[in-house]
Amino acid sequence: MKRNIPALADFQAVLSLHRAGSFRAAAARLGLSPSALSRQITGLEQRLGTRLFDRDTRNVSATSSGLAFARVAERMLNTVEDGVAEFEAHLSASHGRLTIAGLPSVTAGLLPGLLKSFSRAHPDLDLRIIDALSGPVLEAVETGIADLGFTAGTVSARSRLSFRSLMEDSFVAIGRTDGPLAEDRPYAWAELVEMPFIAMASGTSVRELIDGACARHDRVLSPRFEVAHLATAGALVAEGLGISALPTLTLPVLRTETLVTRPIPDFGARRRIGLVWRSGRSLSPAAARFLAHVREARLI
Repeated sequence: MKRNIPALADFQAVLSLHRAGSFRAAAARLGLSPSALSRQITGLEQRLGTRLFDRDTRNVSATSSGLAFARVAERMLNTVEDGVAEFEAHLSASHGRLTIAGLPSVTAGLLPGLLKSFSRAHPDLDLRIIDALSGPVLEAVETGIADLGFTAGTVSARSRLSFRSLMEDSFVAIGRTDGPLAEDRPYAWAELVEMPFIAMASGTSVRELIDGACARHDRVLSPRFEVAHLATAGALVAEGLGISALPTLTLPVLRTETLVTRPIPDFGARRRIGLVWRSGRSLSPAAARFLAHVREARLI
């Protein structure tokens, strides 16, 4: 049965011959010789077990089977054209979906500007953003839920992810204008850990760097509050419940109109922001275009 299934060229040949009404004209449209087209039609008729065209020395006309086949051929070729157009759109990244996972500080602080210029160049591309903590970001990329991920630090050598560093993010102290950071000057880390401190929860990239700073200065941090989300930390600071130390990229997440930021010269580390994707897997055209866009923005 499979040997009787017409090829795409058979559909093209029948439809062209039906529309042209002659082997010479149809063959010219197809880039064939009339004799080659005649052999193709005869071979197709033999495989199908039915006559598609009546011929004489001057005329070619479709039989009832030929008319039915021509209608099928027209639908098939239209479907193929639509499919090719859809695939070309996929290759050009003009349609489809791009899913990006990222830390809230990145999705709020770094990503909006990139997405604005990228979506202007690709207006028909659907963009989905997943903002989550570092672990879920890596998991989303590893499992294929997200095409790319923005995270902090590096990934384990055992991870199935590739990591590309984008930038380094400095820490600053954050507090109310009328609070412990009222003086407009740099603050030493030893001073800050003695103040009422609002810390990010253990397991976050920010907390790992805070704990590292404490270890370098041989200080113990006893937070007044521990929170999982940056917006919560900012709200508590804004209420005068304490101060915090956060990377500068997190500031767009906070209510900064009532807050001040102060340098921490001896913090001793910066948060490394990078882009991750699955190792050994080809990026989708949309993801590849976005990665190129990040390069054009000179972040890589």
